[in-house]
Amino acid sequence: MAALVLRGFPLGRRLLLLPPSSAWGRGYRGDSPPDSGRDVLEFPLPPWRGRPEEPAGTKRARLLYESRKRGLLENGLLLSFFAKENLGRMDERQLDLYDRLINEPSNDWDIYHWATEAKPVPEVFQNEVMEMLREFTKNKNREQRLQQPDLE
Repeated sequence: MAALVLRGFPLGRRLLLLPPSSAWGRGYRGDSPPDSGRDVLEFPLPPWRGRPEEPAGTKRARLLYESRKRGLLENGLLLSFFAKENLGRMDERQLDLYDRLINEPSNDWDIYHWATEAKPVPEVFQNEVMEMLREFTKNKNREQRLQQPDLE
């Protein structure tokens, strides 16, 4: 019968005793079971609805706020700078297109991947505002966008 040899590490006044590494096997072997996906919860979101009666000034203020508060840092930075630079010169139709773009998709990563051209844009979002966002995302002037712009 093989003897169990313990290794000890001093921890202040106590001694931490560990079994030999062979007692744990050889560590991670990459044979974990496949993910069942049963631990993923998806909450249905209400459908997006436009706000045609909303005054343009109120809509701009709301879209600026929604551009800053994304829940995903990358989009918060990207969209807050985009909104600050572009919302003031967008017409009513472009504001509606931007509203739909940032509020209809249920996954913020989709918006990020479309803006960075990592994934193709669905037909419903392929419009001039998406082109403006994609061009803005290229950051041709090499601006530092490390924190959201100040509110004015």
